[in-house]
Amino acid sequence: MDAKKNLRKSIMEKLSELKRPEYENQSYQIAQQLFQSKEWLSANTVAITVSKPPEVDTFQIIRKGWEQDKRIVVPKCEPEARGLDFREVKRFSQLETVFYGLLEPIVAETASVGREEIDLVVVPGLAFSSSGYRLGFGGGYYDRFLYNYQGMTVSLAFTEQLVAEVPVENHDIPVQKIIHSKGVLTIGD
Repeated sequence: MDAKKNLRKSIMEKLSELKRPEYENQSYQIAQQLFQSKEWLSANTVAITVSKPPEVDTFQIIRKGWEQDKRIVVPKCEPEARGLDFREVKRFSQLETVFYGLLEPIVAETASVGREEIDLVVVPGLAFSSSGYRLGFGGGYYDRFLYNYQGMTVSLAFTEQLVAEVPVENHDIPVQKIIHSKGVLTIGD
């Protein structure tokens, strides 16, 4: 457990040193690569979190999805079940601030979308290894969701978030692709 805690701390420190112009530049480069990926191009329904710094900016990605008539679904955390309820969001005003300053869908204004309807999940994380494993924020929500998920998965990462390895447990599920500002890592190639 300490290995995860220490890695989270060191990555957060690295990301906190990212100056705003560099943060914006890398976020833009990552988004451009995502938009050209076969996963994005073929997806009708995209599941994505609403970022908060120091995560890769997803506001521009969500906007682009709307412009391209993609169905954008954002997770609502269900802490009791430690699950995710992905809900369709058509405008940013359908979001509300919840714990830790996260933006989540307002249940009364959004409809739930089943995992079988989601073509692409953009999986968040703090650190990523070249084998596709990631260190999340500590709730295990995504690993539980991905356990029975059949669609495509990608993660978006600043180069500062790429590490040689992350601690892996038997329930961890790797993503299929990691898109970062300097390129794309396709897992299993």
